[in-house]
Amino acid sequence: MNELPNNPEKPNMGGPVVPPESYVTPAPAGPGEPRVPEGTRVGGLLQKPQNVAILALAVLLALQTWSTHSRFNKLREDVARTLQKDNASNAETAQAVREIRETAKDLQVKVGVLENRQTEAQSQQAALEQMYQDISKNRDEWALSEIEQVLSTASQQLQLAGNVQGALIALQNADRSLSRSDKPQFITIRRAIARDIEKLKALPSVDQPGIALRLDNVISQIDNLPLLSDEKPAEPIAPSRVNSTPVAGKTAAPADRTLGQRMLETWRNWSHEMWDDIRQLIRVRTVDNPDALMLSPSESYFVRENLKLRLLNARLALLSRNEGTFRDDLNTAQQQLVKYFDTKARSTQAAQALLRQVQANNVTIDVPDLSESLNAVRNYKSKP
Repeated sequence: MNELPNNPEKPNMGGPVVPPESYVTPAPAGPGEPRVPEGTRVGGLLQKPQNVAILALAVLLALQTWSTHSRFNKLREDVARTLQKDNASNAETAQAVREIRETAKDLQVKVGVLENRQTEAQSQQAALEQMYQDISKNRDEWALSEIEQVLSTASQQLQLAGNVQGALIALQNADRSLSRSDKPQFITIRRAIARDIEKLKALPSVDQPGIALRLDNVISQIDNLPLLSDEKPAEPIAPSRVNSTPVAGKTAAPADRTLGQRMLETWRNWSHEMWDDIRQLIRVRTVDNPDALMLSPSESYFVRENLKLRLLNARLALLSRNEGTFRDDLNTAQQQLVKYFDTKARSTQAAQALLRQVQANNVTIDVPDLSESLNAVRNYKSKP
């Protein structure tokens, strides 16, 4: 830095003209010459304005270079850090993009499934709406068709089985269904149903369950009823001792009785005992059917079973309202009780009393039909 480069071609900046030789560094002094001090030379150089300007310029350039180099290094470090951050951010962004793509694929699949389900739901909703419209459009027709079917079934049961209570329930349900509608056209049908209800309520009641229970009670007692063939001989009666005939109102003492009296008393006692034994061996009864006394155990079983079958047939005839068959079976059962069973036994008499109570009831009644209500419903349906 002590020497500046020669610049012979640089023009003079308004100062005195300096010869070119002044830019030449003086040669070192010889051994014999006097040495000029270094500070004197530097001071001489600094006394020249050109040298000062060049020196200042060089310092500025050096400072500028150092500052630029420092800034450049700092900028390079910043750029390197920024690039590292950008690379890490790019890697994270790339990972996030991949995850987003996978998530997007899953979402697309789910969206496709949801779209399919939505399509199915829309089709089902459309079908349900159409069905609801059809039902709401023909609601009255459906209600009348149902009422007609119920009344027809009740009329058949009324005519075939005499089920008055079932017919009443069917008519009341039909009237209740029509009462939910506010249409005045149904008033005619409800009037017809009300008339049929009054007819059924005016009928005499037949206690079919009670009659059936009495028949079941008799059937359950048949196995315990005594047969004529089951009668056993009575227990022997203790013989009655006849004392000797009193003499003069007083009983003779054993020592006072004679041999004839004692023999007579012995004969009388023996004869009474013999007569009691004979009475236990032979019994005389009046029986209209002698075969009833000669039944074997197997025949007795079949007699009881036949009586049960007669009563069961009577029960079926009761439920089917066949009064002729009902009374024939009961009469036959009464005859079998009198013919084969011991009518003096209390159980047999109780069974006969129950059968007489059953025979006193009327099985069949003249039931009306439900044609008026059915015709009212059918006439309303046939109207345009």
